[in-house]
Amino acid sequence: MASEKVCTVLSRLAERVPQAPLYIAGAVSLSVVTCLLFRSRPPRRTQAIAISKEKVLVLGATSGVGRVIAQQYALRGAYVCVVGRREDKLNEVVQECVELAARNGFEGRGLGVRADISDVNDMIRVRETVEKAWSGLDTVIVAAGVSTLQPLMAVTGVEMSTPDIVGSQASPEGIQHAVNAAQAAVNANYLGSLVAAVTFIPLLTYTSSSPSILLLSSAAAVIPPPTRSIYASTKCASLMLYQALQIEHPSIKFTFFFPGTIEGDFRASAVDNPPGWTTPPKIHEDDPNKNGLKREVVARRCIRAIDRGERNVYIPRHYRVAHVLYWFWPAFIEWKTSVKYNFR
Repeated sequence: MASEKVCTVLSRLAERVPQAPLYIAGAVSLSVVTCLLFRSRPPRRTQAIAISKEKVLVLGATSGVGRVIAQQYALRGAYVCVVGRREDKLNEVVQECVELAARNGFEGRGLGVRADISDVNDMIRVRETVEKAWSGLDTVIVAAGVSTLQPLMAVTGVEMSTPDIVGSQASPEGIQHAVNAAQAAVNANYLGSLVAAVTFIPLLTYTSSSPSILLLSSAAAVIPPPTRSIYASTKCASLMLYQALQIEHPSIKFTFFFPGTIEGDFRASAVDNPPGWTTPPKIHEDDPNKNGLKREVVARRCIRAIDRGERNVYIPRHYRVAHVLYWFWPAFIEWKTSVKYNFR
């Protein structure tokens, strides 16, 4: 079975990149074979924690994948605490979770706390709420974050692709605007992840028989995307943080999830609109609601990865090959990302 999978992967790769040097094909072959032959399946986590007794905290649950993850955990009877900044949306999610749990006869298992993941006092309040209600915690989903959509120079107000501005420079105001955008992304995507980790790692460690943390990262954290430089760098930073924490806290199962573009309104959270813009800024990528991953598919795969104790999950799966290939043939992957983001 493993050999058939290897052949399938390699034949597809050969069809797509027929000009790849032999050493690249060899390196990818070795990576695929190693992954398939030496990958082991640990016992399912559900053997240690019954599905209906799992205590789950979802940070960033008012929209997108985080919201669907909360719904699916509620449907299977888990205790679910949802956290988000928008109170109206938060109340909606709590009500959805309560109703979904009630379908299977589970009552009183939904909590909601309005909070900002990067605010220390807010996260302490979330922890106190969970401790008071459940006396412990098993699972933390870190799904909060913001996006950026523009080439970095465009964030400063300099459009490098326009021929008639050759010689123009970023103004002090433009540079400061880029710094402000980066700081907003750092606060949400990196510092928020840090605050969540240091707030909940002890509680997880001391109260759960099988503690788990899932970081909803991005393929952009491991494969550099044009027009997403600020977003990608902050997601990469939070990924490295959690990878180091995984070594420091071996009793906790960390899952790093790398999805491609997902459907939904994540673009609305962009913090890098050009200075002084009066019309919607140019969006380089195709409409995610037409071509993006379905939120339900991503959410189900997240939960399955936690149940199985998986470490690194790529969706679509060929992104795993792209990540490996980037280190051996970067020019090809950079060209493919330029095509994906319509960046020439």
